Amino acid sequence: MPTRFRKVRTLRGSRTYGWGRSGQHRAGGGQGGHGKAGWKRHKWSSVIRYGWTISEKGFKSTNHRTNRTINIGQLKLQMDRLLSEGYAKQSNGKLEVDLRRAGYDKLLGDGRIRTDQPLRVLVEKSSEKATAKIGEAGGEVILPSKGKEE
Repeated sequence: MPTRFRKVRTLRGSRTYGWGRSGQHRAGGGQGGHGKAGWKRHKWSSVIRYGWTISEKGFKSTNHRTNRTINIGQLKLQMDRLLSEGYAKQSNGKLEVDLRRAGYDKLLGDGRIRTDQPLRVLVEKSSEKATAKIGEAGGEVILPSKGKEE
């Protein structure tokens, strides 16, 4: 049927479109479906009443690696825990910390480091600021070499 002959074209702007004042041509489709149909789209009263949340569009990939980072200030605060769990030890007058085994991927330079106890930190990545701060305190940051697996 051509659009110009449809009933909706002649009744455009009439509010009820010829279906009366109360019923509004109501069947299952008029009430938005039966049961919980449409609760994510047009039946929002139950969502508001029970506090349900609707997830956003798209998906979250489960196949990405999240980098766990630690700042120098946090490293200083967690040193006792790292020593007790075996991720840090004394060697050659320096405190050697293996952040790779502790589960950290990157060392960041926020915070202060003590100068009385030099550190030797083994980590996958390190910011320039963190490397400079540990170097100024008499320590060193050891990054894995590109071609050699440990």
